[in-house]
Amino acid sequence: MKKKLVLMGSVFATLLAVNNATAQSGYKLSNTFHIKSTGWWDYIAVNESTNKLYVSHGTQVNILDKTSGDSLGIIPNTEGVHGIAFINSLGKGYTSNGRSNNVTVFDLATNKVLTQIATGENPDAIFYEPYSKTIITCNGRSKNLSVINPLDNTVIATIPVEGKPETAVSNEAGKVFVNIEDKNEIVVIDITKHQVIAHWSIAPADGPTGLAIDIATKRLFAGCEKQLVVINADNGKIINTLPIGDGCDGVAFDNTSKLVFTSNGSGTVTVIKEKNASDFTVLDNVITKRGARTICVDEQSHKLYLPTAEFEPRPAGEKGRPKMIDGTFQVLVLTK
Repeated sequence: MKKKLVLMGSVFATLLAVNNATAQSGYKLSNTFHIKSTGWWDYIAVNESTNKLYVSHGTQVNILDKTSGDSLGIIPNTEGVHGIAFINSLGKGYTSNGRSNNVTVFDLATNKVLTQIATGENPDAIFYEPYSKTIITCNGRSKNLSVINPLDNTVIATIPVEGKPETAVSNEAGKVFVNIEDKNEIVVIDITKHQVIAHWSIAPADGPTGLAIDIATKRLFAGCEKQLVVINADNGKIINTLPIGDGCDGVAFDNTSKLVFTSNGSGTVTVIKEKNASDFTVLDNVITKRGARTICVDEQSHKLYLPTAEFEPRPAGEKGRPKMIDGTFQVLVLTK
């Protein structure tokens, strides 16, 4: 057993050295922030205005200094938390709590919980939509979106999407785009009317999860099973498909470098260069760790952050998620 583990470690070290030596993107694993609390995780988000990193983790959100990884506090009682969003102009943060079917509102300066807002069932992704100045949740189990007015903390609309909404992005001009994971399509929403106005199939691409947008080139980037689909945000036309690693659950886009990143749970980040609106190239697959399937990019430092943990060996023939080793939760930091 020890010999096998040593051999596996040597192979990983060799792969990592080769990967970093040949990486065209210049990204490599540079730091690891360790978090001792327990529980599973989903999204991670950086607030560039406050230099804080927010990490969903079981029944709470851990807040870290984005540079040092030092703990700055927690947001408690976020049962089954998935995502985190911010409205810096109001000094408010928001978490989507999948198990309790609500959103927690907290003070960005003090971390104090202000209130909770009931949503649809199993709110997953959450984001601030600047055109309508609302907070939007993607509710996986009830197959709809909840639109929240942050001024009075009320749900002002519920938008059915006829499938499981995984992630959503905005063109900041009145349209919201939603990955529908179980239908292999993108739904387009008129956010002023709170209505679905189009269904765009991206088949045969399967299981769209992560979604990002380049507003300047009007391109959507949908992370699917082993491929990234590039879509024209004006008409739904598929521009390109590119190979990525296995187990993607997150996509991020750096507007300055014009790089697209997919976080692949199998243990890589695929880095894709957008040369222009029709020309995309895979630069490399940077080695991370197994389970690092979600991602955020800090567009100030251009660092990437990915949460994961260490796992117990999976028994032969057993399917599903491997068991996480208690006390090993961590955030990987990738830099150029």
